[in-house]
Amino acid sequence: MKTITLIIFFSIVLVVYGAVNTYIFVRGLQAIPSGSHCRGWFSVLFWFIASTFILARVLERVHPSHLTAVFTWIGSFWLGFMLFFFLAVVIIDLARVLNSLLHFLPSSWYSDPGQTKLVILWIVLGLSVLYIVTGFLNARIPRIRELDLTISKPHARPGEMTVVMASDIHLGTIIASRKANRLVKKINAMHPDLVLFAGDIVDEDLAPVINYNLGEALCRIQSRLGVYAITGNHEYIGGVASAVHYLEDHGIRMLRDTAVLVDEQLYLVGRDDRDKSRFIGQPRKELEEIMVSVDTTYPVIVLDHQPFNLAKHATMGIDLQLSGHTHHGQLWPFNFITDAIYELSWGYKKIGNTHFYVSCGYGTWGPPLRLGNQPEVVKINLRFTE
Repeated sequence: MKTITLIIFFSIVLVVYGAVNTYIFVRGLQAIPSGSHCRGWFSVLFWFIASTFILARVLERVHPSHLTAVFTWIGSFWLGFMLFFFLAVVIIDLARVLNSLLHFLPSSWYSDPGQTKLVILWIVLGLSVLYIVTGFLNARIPRIRELDLTISKPHARPGEMTVVMASDIHLGTIIASRKANRLVKKINAMHPDLVLFAGDIVDEDLAPVINYNLGEALCRIQSRLGVYAITGNHEYIGGVASAVHYLEDHGIRMLRDTAVLVDEQLYLVGRDDRDKSRFIGQPRKELEEIMVSVDTTYPVIVLDHQPFNLAKHATMGIDLQLSGHTHHGQLWPFNFITDAIYELSWGYKKIGNTHFYVSCGYGTWGPPLRLGNQPEVVKINLRFTE
């Protein structure tokens, strides 16, 4: 049943991907004069670039190499271009439909339709490059998001603690050594007492992580009370057993539907990802089951990759829940979609006595771009009172 579900899921993704690219291709081809030799080159180049992302994902599983890395970069940038081109073509076609009803476009646009199409094509290409360059530069400049929170519990040890949290790092071909080292440097500069990763540490296939020895950077994290993490959906996509084993071999303690008392001071509760049943056919534990072993008179921090059921969790004696997954859409205008799906797509919220924070993430998935949000590492200054 699990295999059938995955086949159906990836088939739908491929059909949608093919349909969107076909739509862009047809409209782009119409902008090129019918007698131009550029039409042939455009067709070949378009479908080669459009296929690189799929080819890279397949080849990366079979035999990762420098060629697959090149395909991954080309295909990842194409996803960003594809989104912009799709939005542009939809807007242009909507304008054409409205103009047929309202006739608001100047008549000069129709005197030489071939020239008008070429002008629009060049405008779209110019704006798309601006969109991609801006998104790429923004994705390379992570910021430190700082929170000051107070937790009051009967068994809280009065004092302060610095917790550094990051999510959705997506280590792999795109988020490789340079950005991994930059993350570790930022974490260590904050002198954390505790470091927490809220899922999607690796980006699907583990092979590039091993080839680039990205785990070496994780081993250099300096944290007084250790480094803890949970699985995200991407650990399951690439094979959860090997991902967990690799991360634990590089100094990260994985919490999988378990709770642990840290330094006799606070409980950490780590949940397996919500998509566990979809990928391996086994359900994760309900939070109530895990909380049975937790003494809620101590401060309690929950790591749950996907931020669902916040109001329900706020009734369980939890003090702080940290999540990620959403990327806050990663690219405008997808943030409107994540805002509609999640009660909290990005940022801080308090429900009852429970603090919630959803990070937009440190890395990227697909296109190495961010627009409408900025990659972040979260520094949480916790103050405990009885």
